[in-house]
Amino acid sequence: MTRSGWRGFLRRGIECLVIDPGSLQVSRRGRRVKTDRVDVKTLLRTLIAWCRGERHVWSLVRIPSIDEEDLRRSHRERSRLVRERTAHINRIKGLLFAQGIRGINVKSRYKTLAVDKLVTADGHGLAPRLAGEIAREIRRLAMVQEQIAEIERERDAAPTTCEATERKRDLLSQLKSVGPTISAFLSREVYYRQFANQRQVGSFLGLTPSPYDSGEEERCQGISRAGSGHARAVMIEAAWLWIKHQPKSALTRWFVGRTAGQSKRVRKIMIVAVAR
Repeated sequence: MTRSGWRGFLRRGIECLVIDPGSLQVSRRGRRVKTDRVDVKTLLRTLIAWCRGERHVWSLVRIPSIDEEDLRRSHRERSRLVRERTAHINRIKGLLFAQGIRGINVKSRYKTLAVDKLVTADGHGLAPRLAGEIAREIRRLAMVQEQIAEIERERDAAPTTCEATERKRDLLSQLKSVGPTISAFLSREVYYRQFANQRQVGSFLGLTPSPYDSGEEERCQGISRAGSGHARAVMIEAAWLWIKHQPKSALTRWFVGRTAGQSKRVRKIMIVAVAR
């Protein structure tokens, strides 16, 4: 069901529950039969249990409002454009590298890059069609950069009716190491909803540990990786930035003490604990 369809049911006075399909319990004995008839019976039995007060039988999805959903457009489009920018930069670097031209910072010098003056490793200028292809890639890169700048202005300054979400973004941006991109993403993708405690936040991000305790064997299987993978990646990136820009904080001192003399692998594991 689309979000517009869900809102249409609500306007007609029909109560509509949107569930996370991964939260439904299924049989793990061999191959599972999956048909529409079986799925309807499973949903019906689970709905009856939920109406009896058994809230653990499934997880409901919190649908954002129209304004909250519209707020997400800016940073989501920016993420796509950043990937497209990286593709153009790598394409230009690859074309130049094939001709023996190295050491050019394409991202910062694309505006002043004189393609017709570049010299290959064997002392010749670039072939006409190759130079034309690189010039077109540079123009596409410039257009993407211009759109990214436009979207960033929209993300930070465009008016919105979601005052509570924007207040959270302003508070996050006041923290040293948290920039406008991370603060906008966290406030509009994660903290637009209400959490009762820290455990719910960790579960939503998939940063909670998954213990394995059976008989005499007891170990940790790592984080659950539930929820939004993109939000989890942003939290880990924010943790690295926190370690860099907040060297005197208790969290940073704890991380430095636990990873002193350890390998990069241990540091990557411990940074997840910092994010959590």
